[in-house]
Amino acid sequence: MPLKTDTVDTKTPFSTLIRTATEQQHNEAEHSTFMRDMLTGNLGVQAFYRYTAQLWFVYDALEKHSAALAADPVAGPFVRSELDRLAAIELDLAYLGGPNWRDELVALPSTAAYAARVEECARTWPAGYVVHHYTRYLGDLSGGQVIRGTAEKLWDLPKKGDGVRFYVFDAITNPAAFKRDYRENLDRMPIDGPEVDRVLDEARLAFTMNTTMFQELGAEFSARN
Repeated sequence: MPLKTDTVDTKTPFSTLIRTATEQQHNEAEHSTFMRDMLTGNLGVQAFYRYTAQLWFVYDALEKHSAALAADPVAGPFVRSELDRLAAIELDLAYLGGPNWRDELVALPSTAAYAARVEECARTWPAGYVVHHYTRYLGDLSGGQVIRGTAEKLWDLPKKGDGVRFYVFDAITNPAAFKRDYRENLDRMPIDGPEVDRVLDEARLAFTMNTTMFQELGAEFSARN
């Protein structure tokens, strides 16, 4: 359906709107000091383990509500079991942290706020949930593959195996086609008017929350050095 809003181009597909609206926040998250230091080898595998642990809280928030949202007209088309990451994260944490990894599972304040926002959207605002779903899962399918390859080389992790299973989507045989279908679902989202602007604001917030998490991780590891 066409978008009806006074503040965005009504002819632009929503998948394009959300990508262009978040370019600045996306770049800030992608080029954070923590991610740069971690992926250039300036930080050890412990930083990668700690980062993966933070992801557990975010994906727990995303996936604990997916079954309830599967029939929702807005969020339902995006709930795909092929994307589920929580079980893979737990395998990675067990490999990176050992058998007591759950005892070490502590959320940073920024991570707790991020996960709480995801849960709030899941319970009260399906379109907001979709935004967080999009920023995480499509990022995992795209830039996440660079993180996987770098982690394998830096810390001699098994290729597409233990430690990096989070980034391996065995159930998706054609990632390019999957992402194209996902974006087409974004374009078909039944939202218009002020709701479009509200969703775009939430998308910016999602990337900002990621950046804040990276900043806290960076501060934690700077303090250790």
